[in-house]
Amino acid sequence: MDNRTAIAALAALAQESRLAAYRLLVQAGQHGMAASRIASSLRMPASSLSFHLKELSHAGLVVPRQQGRFIIYTAQRETMRGLLAFLNQQAKPEAGAE
Repeated sequence: MDNRTAIAALAALAQESRLAAYRLLVQAGQHGMAASRIASSLRMPASSLSFHLKELSHAGLVVPRQQGRFIIYTAQRETMRGLLAFLNQQAKPEAGAE
């Protein structure tokens, strides 16, 4: 993961509603959850949720898929694993630094 991708993911999660939606989708597991159910669970208007899910999707943290007439969102755990690895990665010391 590069700096730009990490910053995008962190920025997407640095908002209460998006963090709540992401955590809900992690709990939902690999089957994901319909946008309408996410909105109901978080007691959020569909229009607001749509904006937040778009931000999470652009950051690579969730993936939408069409299932009949529903849009199902799933948390991308690989992106989170990559972000955590990036944050925990030790920087290589510069030449001559002690």
